[in-house]
Amino acid sequence: MEGEGQFNLREFFTSPNWIPSPFKPADAPYGILALLVGSLVVTGLAMLLAVPLGLGAAVYVSEFCGGKTKETLKIVIELLAAIPSIVWGFIGYMVLGPVLIELTGAPVGINLLNGGIILALMSVPVIVSVGEDALKAVPDSYREAAISLGASRWEIIYRVLFPAAKNGLLAAVLLGVGRAVGETMAVLMATGHAVQIPHGLLDPIRTLTATIAAELGDVAAGGTHYRVPSVIGLVLFGVTFVVNLTADLVVKGIRSERAR
Repeated sequence: MEGEGQFNLREFFTSPNWIPSPFKPADAPYGILALLVGSLVVTGLAMLLAVPLGLGAAVYVSEFCGGKTKETLKIVIELLAAIPSIVWGFIGYMVLGPVLIELTGAPVGINLLNGGIILALMSVPVIVSVGEDALKAVPDSYREAAISLGASRWEIIYRVLFPAAKNGLLAAVLLGVGRAVGETMAVLMATGHAVQIPHGLLDPIRTLTATIAAELGDVAAGGTHYRVPSVIGLVLFGVTFVVNLTADLVVKGIRSERAR
């Protein structure tokens, strides 16, 4: 079979070269280092933007809004969460890309920054929805006790509500991370799809999920190139497993501290 026995696991994780060749498939380098770095960097950038915005919006909806304003914002948030991935990718390619070129002078508008912003916008509705539910689940007696001690509204938020709702807020952030890590079409359209380790926010990148989507349908069945995307899928599973395991350990640590 094509390239059977030629797959090098060490090169797979340490090489930044991903150059599948239909002419010499056995000698083609299958290195995912650049793809893995691209996935982690764009997810990190997205969370850097989405977590403060999402938790801030959750606090605003939960603690500062009331009546029709609150209901309207919740409907808008649910509508944003329902926008398909391909539509977000189209927005990144056709709308945000030209804006970034105009503002930054970048040669192309589809790059790491574009993908990070789009993933942040996609993750914010999830973080807001789950975070707002976590804050709302905190008993009113906590708020009343803090008010009776003379705490201001902001002191109640970061000294009472955040510690009390820490598990739920962590779950909200993790759901946002999961949305960003597993996203495919939006990053395929918004990041430039270039196999390279980025050195700046304006560099095009390629992610693991985009590689699977772009190449799996164009390869011959049975060869090495056909099997490699399955290995990439296992790597993605491993990344999400580590994220969830870390979160579980953090939550257990929080609970053990409360029990002391």
